[in-house]
Amino acid sequence: MDQALETITRRINALGLTEPTIAFTGRADDEILVQLPGEGDPTRAKSVIQAGGQLQLKAVVDDQTYPSQAAALAAHGGVLPPATEIIPGKSDAVNGQPSTQVYYLLTRAPVVSGQDLVSASPQPSSSNPGQYEVLFHLSTAAAARFGPFTQANIGHRMAVVLDNKVDTAPVIQSRIEDQGEITGNFSEDSAKDLALVLKAGALPASIKYLEERTVGPSLGADSIREGVRASIGSIVVVMIFLVIYYRISGVNAVVALTLNLIILVAFMAYAGAVLTLPGIAGVILTIGMGVDSNVLVFERIREELRAGKAPASAVEVGFDRAFLTIIDTHVTTVVSAIFLFLFGTGPVRGFAVTLVIGLIANVFTSIYVSRAIFDYHLSRMLRQAELSI
Repeated sequence: MDQALETITRRINALGLTEPTIAFTGRADDEILVQLPGEGDPTRAKSVIQAGGQLQLKAVVDDQTYPSQAAALAAHGGVLPPATEIIPGKSDAVNGQPSTQVYYLLTRAPVVSGQDLVSASPQPSSSNPGQYEVLFHLSTAAAARFGPFTQANIGHRMAVVLDNKVDTAPVIQSRIEDQGEITGNFSEDSAKDLALVLKAGALPASIKYLEERTVGPSLGADSIREGVRASIGSIVVVMIFLVIYYRISGVNAVVALTLNLIILVAFMAYAGAVLTLPGIAGVILTIGMGVDSNVLVFERIREELRAGKAPASAVEVGFDRAFLTIIDTHVTTVVSAIFLFLFGTGPVRGFAVTLVIGLIANVFTSIYVSRAIFDYHLSRMLRQAELSI
């Protein structure tokens, strides 16, 4: 069960930032609960979860196929050769003719199995435009076995077996060391799914779906709507306070804070992240950290102005002295958020993702963007004018 939970978790996490919850239900010792908030294609998710994903590379005995199991047995006097087995598969398409169901006589022991895989990734096919293939890399130990095997079997066929079915049986053209390709009529999505399943490993047992529920968006939409209203309200109040308390310099902080939120939302949209209530909490905390950074800088500048320094010098010293403090607070918070992401469940990880991205954007906006705005404002000020802060 632990192996199954770990395998399912790896497969779901590879689908994207959906903030999943994957855990034992507690009702029985063989049931796992999977929750996928915001998942728009549950059928695909189910197929990825349930896929076997066991890859094996085996030698094809006699380099031929048979139309049936009986034909394979008859070709060998009714008795299979030692250490061989009959596996179903499809023949290669020839002259535009579709492939048909055939049977292969393979060695029982695989040369390479899925446990020997280091990575697998989809890529456009070089021989069939518009189609995709899966490129896989083997471990060093597997490459040490695979290299001599392919060298000794050049000109003979080798079967790529997926979930006890022959996916393809190409002819070995040259020595292969640590990488190979799985070709077929793969679309981009199917190639991604196959690579995902291969990387995550095979399930140690089969899966049976006991219950499936799709929760309507009405309650969640209300909660999200209220959370967004709370975020907007807090932003407006904070911006009004900044402008009243720091005057024109407060406008500087408002611009930096707005840009911070734009960067955060843009990244989440680009990554396809789902905005849940914990994620909104991370956004609100990011707003607080952004205000804190600007307050640190502005108070430093005020101290320098009270000490009699010129505005340009006060701004430079204020940013320099606040820089280390801002970096220190942000680094410690980012480290905490990283641990939340590594060891937390789905909603906690969503909170950690928004917080980390927001903090990184805040360092950029509160230090560099705000400084650039100050420099532009100072360049247009009269030499004897006072800085509005």
